[in-house]
Amino acid sequence: MSDHHHHHDHSRPIAIGATAARVVVGLLVAIGIVVVVATIALWPDRQQVEIPLPMQNADGSAVVTEAGKVIRQDLGACGSSSIGRVFDGEPQPPAMQVYDCQRSLIVIESGPHEGKHTLLEIAPGPGQPDLAAGDDLRIVRQSGPDGTPLYSFDDYARGLPLSLIVLAFVVVIVAVARWRGVRALLGLVFAFAVLIVFLLPALLDGKPAIPVALVAGSLILYAVLYLAHGVNLRTSSALLGTLTSMVVAAVLSWLTIEATALTGLSEEQNTNVATYIEQVSITGLLLAGFIIGSLGVLNDVTITQASAAFELAELDKKATRREVFTAAMRVGRDHIASTVYTLVLAYAGGALPLLLLFSVAGRPIRDVLVGDAVAIEIARSAVGGICLALSVPLTTGIAVMLARPFGNKPGRAGPARRSAVSRRSDRTRSETTGTHRKVPRAGAGSEGGAAHGRSGRGYQPWPTTGEQPRVQRPGSGDQRPGPRSGETPAARGGQYGPPRSARYPAPPDPGSQQAGPPRADNQRPWNEEQREVRRPRRPGPGYGEG
Repeated sequence: MSDHHHHHDHSRPIAIGATAARVVVGLLVAIGIVVVVATIALWPDRQQVEIPLPMQNADGSAVVTEAGKVIRQDLGACGSSSIGRVFDGEPQPPAMQVYDCQRSLIVIESGPHEGKHTLLEIAPGPGQPDLAAGDDLRIVRQSGPDGTPLYSFDDYARGLPLSLIVLAFVVVIVAVARWRGVRALLGLVFAFAVLIVFLLPALLDGKPAIPVALVAGSLILYAVLYLAHGVNLRTSSALLGTLTSMVVAAVLSWLTIEATALTGLSEEQNTNVATYIEQVSITGLLLAGFIIGSLGVLNDVTITQASAAFELAELDKKATRREVFTAAMRVGRDHIASTVYTLVLAYAGGALPLLLLFSVAGRPIRDVLVGDAVAIEIARSAVGGICLALSVPLTTGIAVMLARPFGNKPGRAGPARRSAVSRRSDRTRSETTGTHRKVPRAGAGSEGGAAHGRSGRGYQPWPTTGEQPRVQRPGSGDQRPGPRSGETPAARGGQYGPPRSARYPAPPDPGSQQAGPPRADNQRPWNEEQREVRRPRRPGPGYGEG
């Protein structure tokens, strides 16, 4: 009676069908509906906000700037009555000479006084602009108490240089990334539109900062990811991982600001906001900055991890989900290490002037680090780093669950069907730890070939001395003693039934290097190519004898 054995390798990936895809897509649709409803609920009321005093004219209207150009620059007596006024020709000389300053004759190139002149007098000192003939400027047009138009210096005109730099950026992105680059640029435009149209007006309207920032971030992520990378399971896994990480960033940001009592008032812009726009919470503004600031790095990491998982799964069809996850995490760890440097050094680069002032102040380093200005950057870096590290395994796990081809049935996976990822892992363990795995027998003349036999699940060397090994025949409960040292299968054929030659061709000569242990009648014919051996760690004194 022959025995039939069915072997199943449960280490192969288990097919999940379309259920996982439905779950992920269903979650994203549900989150999208919540985001749309929250956007409607948090939409700003467009209430009139009074213009802060430093940013308004004498009549309360908004400050307007015009284009101007320096046509003459010299050093002379200050105090001319033509300062800031509109005139033709030359300015009026000063009534008396008190001190010298830089005098700039400006031609107005836009607005109601185009073609006319004005005079700027700038006393030398720190922070003052150093103008020269030919400089393009932006000059502020205001009205004096009597309604007389007055002009003053606002900033250098940077429209043309910035436009050229932005144009070069667009050309390079489109040339390298092509259609995907165009979609990424469209997503970037949408992101700025969300910030300007929704986020800032909602904060000005006094809406709660965390819900506003989460809704704005979600709108940006949905548009940016699907526009740049297409609507597919790969992008969906990255989006779900990024949304989850953004929520974690919001919670950690709130806990960090509450625990460290950060105020943000060490920055001049925040102080101006607290002074002139009282309805805006500075703490809420900090929270929104933490959340929105983390989106870029999270998006970068999550889409990379999703792509790595899908590519690895496609490269090796036989790799298990655990093997794909492990391989993708190696990529993720490298990405975490490099991105953390980017995150911290970017904040440090932005705070260089502040760090320089602290370095010459002679204060202890501890006082510098725990000060509000530096502590904000430390907290922002720490929160971003934590969310970055957590997003890698989260996104990788989601992507691996979706990356396996649906409908695969687990089957027998012999040595020839082991995945490339698994074989690489085994080689790494063997080289680094000294452990051994089963490898195909090299054939005649291989080292230790005569000392290996077939026993149980693996191939172990037959003992040359000592007790007789107990061998259990497949499919039966009886145990029979194995061959003693020096015995051949023919010598013990009586205990195993008819000689092997009665049913199968004779095995190799017992004295050759290919000799093996006796086989049961119901076993398959001798097939050297299907055998495996376990290499011994260290040959003993009697290894290979008998």
